[in-house]
Amino acid sequence: MTVKTCIFDAYGTLFDVSAAARQLSQESAFPELKFKWKNLADTWRHKQLQYTWLRAITDAHTDFWTVTKDGLDWALESMGLDRDSKLRQRLLDLYWELQAFPEVEEMLLALKKLGKKNAILSNGSPEMLSAAARSANIDHLLDDILSVESVGIFKPSPQVYGLVEKRFSCSKENVLFVSSNGWDAACASGYGFKTAWVNRANEPVDRLPWEPVTIISSLETLPEIANL
Repeated sequence: MTVKTCIFDAYGTLFDVSAAARQLSQESAFPELKFKWKNLADTWRHKQLQYTWLRAITDAHTDFWTVTKDGLDWALESMGLDRDSKLRQRLLDLYWELQAFPEVEEMLLALKKLGKKNAILSNGSPEMLSAAARSANIDHLLDDILSVESVGIFKPSPQVYGLVEKRFSCSKENVLFVSSNGWDAACASGYGFKTAWVNRANEPVDRLPWEPVTIISSLETLPEIANL
């Protein structure tokens, strides 16, 4: 069936989650990050996701900003960096204005020209997502921003994917779900969506009962996929 609605994960898919640490590594005020920023960014992201999964399966939901701060604190401590420093606060401030990947704006515009609906479906809180979309100048290309906060559980709960059908009154077959997380794309496939995994790091496919329908290395080719 024809794709009518394109749904995007936010962090790591549209927004570059490494951007905050990378930016600070280039600022003279934070010399400790010059050779550590990539490790810090990766560890922060890993713990952030890990905490969402653990909270989901233990029914201990909290907002995404809390797990973002918790993940950063763990990462800083693991690397021997001061958790009470100006570095921590600057990283947190920058997370509200993450850069979008270079191809994102043009890709979303192309989808709009094809008559597709564009929306975000993310673990992020509504305030965080709205701020990031405005900062990246893509808010005008989105038809909505859907957050897990409306159901009180993180992805990959089916309740989260179900938000798309409720909002857009569409069938699963008309949805193309796009994520840079292989597990997210796979679980969305299991839910019944058409899926595209943005595998920028050329990682192996996760060992799950489902797999992404399509694997791409960037979002540049997405309009072609959505128009098939």
